[in-house]
Amino acid sequence: MPLHVEQRGAGPPLVLLHGFTQTARLWGPFGDLLAHDHTLIGVDLPGHAGSDAVRADLPTTAALVREAVTSAVGPVSCDLLGYSLGARVALHVATGTDLGIRRLVVIGATGGIEDPEARRRRREADEATADALEASGDVEAFVTRWVSGPMFARLAGAAQSDERERNTAVGLASSLRLAGTGTQEPLWDHIPTLAMPLLALAGTDDNRFSAHAERLALTAPNGIVSLIPGGGHAAHLAQPAVVARLVGHWLATA
Repeated sequence: MPLHVEQRGAGPPLVLLHGFTQTARLWGPFGDLLAHDHTLIGVDLPGHAGSDAVRADLPTTAALVREAVTSAVGPVSCDLLGYSLGARVALHVATGTDLGIRRLVVIGATGGIEDPEARRRRREADEATADALEASGDVEAFVTRWVSGPMFARLAGAAQSDERERNTAVGLASSLRLAGTGTQEPLWDHIPTLAMPLLALAGTDDNRFSAHAERLALTAPNGIVSLIPGGGHAAHLAQPAVVARLVGHWLATA
C-alpha cells in the first residue's frame, strides 16, 4: 500500500518526514516559509493520517518513502528533511535505499540505541504505551498528554493538536510497535557511508538530542551541526523563522 503524499509550494523538491503523532500537514509557519522557495513533498508516515492503514517497520518505511518520492518527483534528486521519527526514517532512506538525495537535514535525530538492554527496555515501554492507547481509543487525551511532556514544553499552540487528532489510536499504536526507537537497529556504523551533505539540527535545551546531533555531524563525512539557542525538541515549530532561515540558507548553498 503506497504512502499518502501532499504537495505545495514552488521550486526544487524538498521531502518532509514528520514526527510521531504528526502528519504531512503539520509543519506550521516553518513549512510555510520553506514553501516560498521549494516544492514541499509531505509524506504521511505509516500509521498516520492518510497512511493510517499502512503497517511498516523502519526499513520498510524507508522503501515506501523512496517509492512515494520517486512517484511524486520522478528521477530527479531531492532534498530530504526529517524530524524525530521522520529523522530516523530519513536516515534509513539515506543509508538503505537508492533515492537521489542532494542534501539531508535531520531535526531531533538519533542513530539508535546501541545498548541491547536499554533498547529492550525502550521497546517494552513503547509496547506498553501502544497497548494503553489502543485499549482507551482516546486519541485526543493521548495527544494532550504527549504534547504536554517536557520535550514539548515550548510548543503551546504550535503543537497543532487538532491536526494530530486526525490520527487513530490503532495507527499510532502500530507506529510505536513497529517504528519506535526500541525497535530500531542502530545505524551509527552506517552513518560514515553517507555521501551527501548532512545538517543535524537540535535545540540547545534538548540535551540528549543535541548530543546525538553533534555525533551525527562528526560521524558523517560531510556533516555539520547547528544547535538552536533555547530550542527544545521541536525547535522548528517553536522557533520557525530562525530554523527556516537557517535551513533555507543551507539548502541554497551550491
